[in-house]
Amino acid sequence: MAHEHLPVLVEEVIEFLGPQPDGVYVDGTLGGAGHALKILERSSPTGRLIGIDRDEEAVEGARKRLKPYEARTTIIHGNFSDLKEILGRLNIGKVDGILLDLGVSYQQLADAERGFSFQSEGPLDMRMDRTQGEPASKLINTLSRGELEGILRRYGEGRWARRIAKAIVRHRQKTPIVTTTQLRDIISSAILKPPRRINPATKAFQAIRIAVNDELNNLERGIRDGIPLLKSGGRLCVISFHSLEDRIVKETFRQYEKPSGLITIITKKPISPSRGEMWENPRARSAKLRVAERV
Repeated sequence: MAHEHLPVLVEEVIEFLGPQPDGVYVDGTLGGAGHALKILERSSPTGRLIGIDRDEEAVEGARKRLKPYEARTTIIHGNFSDLKEILGRLNIGKVDGILLDLGVSYQQLADAERGFSFQSEGPLDMRMDRTQGEPASKLINTLSRGELEGILRRYGEGRWARRIAKAIVRHRQKTPIVTTTQLRDIISSAILKPPRRINPATKAFQAIRIAVNDELNNLERGIRDGIPLLKSGGRLCVISFHSLEDRIVKETFRQYEKPSGLITIITKKPISPSRGEMWENPRARSAKLRVAERV
């Protein structure tokens, strides 16, 4: 179990999404296909799934896992923020449900070559899609001190943003920063009194990953483009894992509920995992599910 990515809030997602035969559903963050598998099972025998993921490795793994359902599954290597264009290419006008699970998978964290984790040494990459964009090392070694501080403060919500940014610039003047452990040690050295519970690199790595992948802008665009693509009664389910994501989901839902009246917010408060799920899967503890229905 420790070596497998467990999808979070699966039963809750299925309950709110309500997959039905003949329905068309989008899993915009396909990952290990855990949610997708349940959607296909519940919508049997004629429900259709459109699975999208930025990670080529996740796409290939999902193809294998969902092979028994390939006749009614379409898997796309792409970004859910481009959902409007993706569905247009597939000649799909409206769908019955959309799921966005914003978590980083265990496979991505465990693979040192991906550069998401500071637990083991690897290249400082952090790209969800390694076929596009610049790796984190480019950002770390070229942005100004002020730009780095802005990213760390805005996306990492960290009180040590200025000190960390200064330490990064000071270090890169001597030698480029190219590995995860290099960056981790620089961050640790910049903090006078590190917190006991959370490694000081955690929030900084989160901030840099968000910037590298433009995650928050993609999330807002995905929600704004996704809502009009829902059929009447169709639902959008979003699972977030930190306060910045949750705030965007909550505020964007509110904008589309009033004054436009395009949606009804189903979850007035976010749904959290049960104690049993958190015990079984500690990574689920910060997950929050919000659901909106197209009017």
